[in-house]
Amino acid sequence: MHPPLTLHKHPMCAEIIEQFQKCHLEHPVAKFFGECTDLKIKLDRCFRQEKALKRKANFEESKKFKEQLRAFRKENAASSGQ
Repeated sequence: MHPPLTLHKHPMCAEIIEQFQKCHLEHPVAKFFGECTDLKIKLDRCFRQEKALKRKANFEESKKFKEQLRAFRKENAASSGQ
């Protein structure tokens, strides 16, 4: 299974999604016998790469947020101790 194939949610994979959907339309029966399998494999790889990039970006963002939170807590601890 794959996530919903909406182009706006997966801009990195848009070209492969279009090819995959076209393959399914052109081969309504053969798709069940592996006609579009190569495109499916490419699509899965693209989704994995996209997810890895998003995960990395989210991790970097969370590191920045944690630093801001630490600074805020340190500032509040210093001001409430006075």
